Amino acid sequence: MRDLLLIVILLGTLPFAFKHTYVAVLLWTWVSIMNPHKLAYGFANDAPFALVAAVTALVSLIATKDKLKLPKETPVTVLILFVIWMTITTAASFYPDESFMQLKKVIKIQLMTLVALAALQERRHIELFIWVNVLSIGFYGLKGGVFTIMTGGSYRVWGPPGGFIEGNNEIAVALIMSIPFMNYLRLIVTHKWVKIGLTAMMVLTAIAALGTQSRGALLALVAMMAVLWVRSDKKMVMGVTLVMVGMLLLALMPSSWEERMHTIKEYEEDGSAMGRINAWWLAFNIANRRITGAGFEAYTPETFAAFAPNPADIHVAHSIYFSVLGEHGYIGLILFLLVWVHTLRVAGKIRTKTRNRKDLEWLFHLAGMSQVALVGYAVGGAFLSLAYFDLPYNIMVIVVVAHRWLLEKSVNSEAQDPGSVAEAGDPAVAVKVRTLPS
Repeated sequence: MRDLLLIVILLGTLPFAFKHTYVAVLLWTWVSIMNPHKLAYGFANDAPFALVAAVTALVSLIATKDKLKLPKETPVTVLILFVIWMTITTAASFYPDESFMQLKKVIKIQLMTLVALAALQERRHIELFIWVNVLSIGFYGLKGGVFTIMTGGSYRVWGPPGGFIEGNNEIAVALIMSIPFMNYLRLIVTHKWVKIGLTAMMVLTAIAALGTQSRGALLALVAMMAVLWVRSDKKMVMGVTLVMVGMLLLALMPSSWEERMHTIKEYEEDGSAMGRINAWWLAFNIANRRITGAGFEAYTPETFAAFAPNPADIHVAHSIYFSVLGEHGYIGLILFLLVWVHTLRVAGKIRTKTRNRKDLEWLFHLAGMSQVALVGYAVGGAFLSLAYFDLPYNIMVIVVVAHRWLLEKSVNSEAQDPGSVAEAGDPAVAVKVRTLPS
């Protein structure tokens, strides 16, 4: 039944996806983030859903009559440079054949990121894109939250088989990153029951994240809550609310969960933590000796014997920072960090330009929630190999496309009434913009 349902959805969507590239982007995002076919037990389980979605998107670039335009924003330029550099490091890698296989996966994701940047033009495109990301991850939040409550947190929550978020730690960070966007949708929707449903999804997703028993996820959750508190205008109310929600969530967790979280302070006695640190030293030593790093798929007994303090303790880097450092050297790490620094900067520009603007309040909230989600990624990703995972790049897409929408709105408004709009780059000047249909 699941197999037939997935095939019907795919075949029913394809005609619209060929005609409209943004629909193809939505289809690809659903397949790549949620991995729905891996929840089936028959022929659909191994069907090339992602390939079909990607090919459809590329064909639609030629077939569509919709407007397509790649934003000229710094995060986009840096991302392209990062992909070019990864191609160079793959050519110079320790294991070119294995590294090339991983490079193909990364390029496929980044190619679709560029397609999304070009195809998402209107406000409804942006919000549909957010809905697809939220529901793709939120499905596992609802499922995992109910599972955690029913089992008293005695068992870990795991992600869908295959893909980036199969492990408990990986799905935990994905769940946490999705919560700010659930909150954004809750803020902008007008239907009462949809608001209630999104609130329930947020709570269950947070419970599911704790149910993964991921220590990195706990740190990411705390970091996001701190950001929300710092930027709140009503710090007392926000502080009390966050503390009460936190206490409620922690009350659901068993003593075994508390014992595992306490190991954060005793990492020297934790074999898993020490294994990660050993892999981080490996990455550091490789980057110090090779400008191009080791390339993808370099965590082998040979590389550990040559570069790691403990050659016998073989682990992948388990860190977005150290994995990029070891695989692509310091240049790769700098480019990777610049993608996110400039994305946060663009989000900050959106908030500056839309502050106290009722007609653009949705953009103000969207930029803020994007920043919160990226903080969660920055903290949680420090302990996970999620440098090439789709979701953070989708957040970059949301921020960049939203900023382009804002700039184009300002230009259009200025063309209609030159005296009513200040320069887009001058946040110090109050602007008056007519509300235009999106």
